[in-house]
Amino acid sequence: MLLTEILQLTQTVTDTSIVKVHRNSELFMKIDPYGIGMTVIGYVIVFIALLLLYIVFYNLTKLLTSNLKRLMRKEGHTIDKEQSFEISGEVNAAIAAALYLYYNELHDQENTVLTINRVSRAYSPWSSKIYSLRQYPR
Repeated sequence: MLLTEILQLTQTVTDTSIVKVHRNSELFMKIDPYGIGMTVIGYVIVFIALLLLYIVFYNLTKLLTSNLKRLMRKEGHTIDKEQSFEISGEVNAAIAAALYLYYNELHDQENTVLTINRVSRAYSPWSSKIYSLRQYPR
């Protein structure tokens, strides 16, 4: 009895949500029949997300640089205000190439030993003609 009531309630909720979705889609079609508004909204959301990501990454580098300067001051190093801790693109490329080559060389030296034992068998199903499909199954 309880199960049937739950199923009926679920069905009515599903029917109600389907009706609401259908009604909202009809309303949206009246407001924006060609989809230009939806397109503009989509582009605006994407560009805002890209702008926020740019701001986060730009400020993250500043935060990490200031943290590095603070740690160096704590160790007793003198730091000029003009001193830059940025690494050039050539250095980054060299580091990436070295890491790539290092991790690829790890797979070249494998200590595997292959042993092949010859086993003589008189019957092999690979060469058996009873397994081939010369006739169409019906």
